[in-house]
Amino acid sequence: MRHDPGPPDGNPVLASSTGGPSVLAATAAPAADAPVSLPRLTALRLPRRLRWPEVELGPRAGRIALATITLVVLVMVLFSTHGPTILVPRSSQIFASWEAGPLYHLIGAFSVNAHVTNYALSGLILILLCAYLAALMALRTLTMRMIAACIVAVHALILLAPPFQLTDVPNYLGYARLGGLHGLNPYTHVIGQEMHDPIYHFATWTNLHSPYGELFTALSYPLAFLPIPVAYWIVKVTTVALSLALIAIVCACVRRLGRDPRYAAVLLGLNPIYLIYAVGGFHNDFFMLVPAIGAVALLLARRDRAAGAALMVAVAVKFSAVLLLPFLLAAAWPNRHRVRDVIVGCFLSGIPLLVMSLALFGFSLPNLSDQSTLLTPFSFPNLFGYFIGVGGGTSGVLRLADLALIVVVVVLVRRRGDWVSHAGWATLALIASLAWLMPWYVIWVLPLAAIGSSVRLRRTALVLTVFLVLVFLPSSGKFWSLIHFDPLSGSAGQASQTLQGKLSWYS
Repeated sequence: MRHDPGPPDGNPVLASSTGGPSVLAATAAPAADAPVSLPRLTALRLPRRLRWPEVELGPRAGRIALATITLVVLVMVLFSTHGPTILVPRSSQIFASWEAGPLYHLIGAFSVNAHVTNYALSGLILILLCAYLAALMALRTLTMRMIAACIVAVHALILLAPPFQLTDVPNYLGYARLGGLHGLNPYTHVIGQEMHDPIYHFATWTNLHSPYGELFTALSYPLAFLPIPVAYWIVKVTTVALSLALIAIVCACVRRLGRDPRYAAVLLGLNPIYLIYAVGGFHNDFFMLVPAIGAVALLLARRDRAAGAALMVAVAVKFSAVLLLPFLLAAAWPNRHRVRDVIVGCFLSGIPLLVMSLALFGFSLPNLSDQSTLLTPFSFPNLFGYFIGVGGGTSGVLRLADLALIVVVVVLVRRRGDWVSHAGWATLALIASLAWLMPWYVIWVLPLAAIGSSVRLRRTALVLTVFLVLVFLPSSGKFWSLIHFDPLSGSAGQASQTLQGKLSWYS
């Protein structure tokens, strides 16, 4: 995993200021009237012969981009609510009106061929991607009020829709009811053991022990005692609220560093994967990201003990957040009092969380082992193993990826300078090491890329966004079959598909 070899780049591409104070130095609060800046937006830096011209769109293009994003999201919401569709998981088997949302049958039922739907949805997502890039290029002409209005509007529209593809909402409710209502530990039992419960018909991972953190599981237990439609809408509303809170926290961090928050708001809040797969799938990553990025904000404000406490909350929701801890400590170093405060905060928060976990779940832990061995076709370890001819993401390749991640983290922690960007590069390394790669994982790095000063990190986050959009398009499978490219055709891929069949609803 490449990382910045030196100071922040000049002439940033689609990036906010690189001329302000470094992130590490800015852990002290700046003056209230600290200036903000937004330099010219240029094309990606390429070799001289391939150098692209500067790209900066005008105000009309910016307004069209925001309007296009809103319109595309509206069309997808209306399409997903009219009736059963491939956009909504398992809707062909069961599609309740409370799942469809208040716009159910607003435009009337109609039948569309599955292939036409695939191509239409793929086209809409590509239009959304182009509009997103156009909004970044026209950023200097957009006001924060316009950007904020667009972000709030698309979030409100998505709230009215059922969860889009690759959602885990029914599984969240399934584990909640498994433990809260039926008295079965979700870390030692599976949703398939509550086949009589109506949530079973909506769940997808019916034979998988819960991989979610103890705090998230405990917080979901009260939902078990509510009617499923009520619990479902509580999850949706909470997720959308946390998404807006995350964007607000990131913009506040950028302001604290003396930079213009418009770039951060667009980079994160209008990213097509962020909207369609993360918010649209109502994923619990927001329950982890808000306290995790909150820890970054608290450390920048020199509230070190609170930062450590917030990070432990994030870890208790999703263990991957622990990756931030060494960078928080590196940011506090060499001030030993600050390091001590971060550690004290971790203990003050971590001990009660540990007691809660032991009281509710005993010594059972989230099931990360099964998911860490499952492969998605375009995860980087699987592609690496496929191209070198060892059968895809074998256990050896995955161990090599884990070792590379450890090396990258150690190197980045030891480096001086912008610790937020270093944490972002480490997060990218984590994503690259995962055998099970989902599109919304890019939202783990986007907040750090927006806050940090590394232009290369922001460019790489954009490249990763484009890659994930293309390989997860609904129609992409048709293209790969036409060129006879199947990264799961190796021995590791076939074993993964067999295991996935045993763990999921169609087993």
